[in-house]
Amino acid sequence: MLEILMAGGWALAPILVCSAVALAIILERFWSLRYKAVVPPELGEQVRTWARTRKLDPAHIDTLAKNSPLGELLAAALNVRNRPRDIIKERIEDTGRHLVHRLERFLNTLGTIALISPLLGLLGTVIGLIRMFLAVMVHGIGDAQQMAGGIGEALVCTALGLVVAVPAYVFHRFFRSRVAGLVVQMEKEATALLDELAAQTDPAGAAANVRVVR
Repeated sequence: MLEILMAGGWALAPILVCSAVALAIILERFWSLRYKAVVPPELGEQVRTWARTRKLDPAHIDTLAKNSPLGELLAAALNVRNRPRDIIKERIEDTGRHLVHRLERFLNTLGTIALISPLLGLLGTVIGLIRMFLAVMVHGIGDAQQMAGGIGEALVCTALGLVVAVPAYVFHRFFRSRVAGLVVQMEKEATALLDELAAQTDPAGAAANVRVVR
């Protein structure tokens, strides 16, 4: 394996750096985007019960905000629970935009790696071919070793560029899909809490769903 990497030449170095960064991002996002860490089960129902029984105080809300992204979103609503429904809804949506940005952390970098890795592989391919043609010019077509070195460098760089790009692209799409699912779940819980808070101040108020902009 080491011999294959050595055959790729110096052009392989940026591809290896991209692979290390992509692996770190994938592992970090798998840990950070766990459903239990972002949208803890039963948290929404628990917070609605607190709101219904009015067992809320500033320390309680601060602890909720530190619990998870969903807890932070619900805490934002509880901080303005005595304001009109439109104000509460606006606060939830503003907080939601910041949370979505946090959930999508590093995903643009992962997408960039998926895009540039094949280009880096292509660069290595071109460099390898140039080396091969220069070897032909200097030594003629009879020096098979020089030609094989250039061709080997070209093929290794192309292959490694694709090996890095394909998983990076797959996981980029996977994490984007997971973020979208998490956001939908948080919107659902936020809307349910908004309805609960509105029912306490205006039982006849009309329902309005919360929309977190992505």
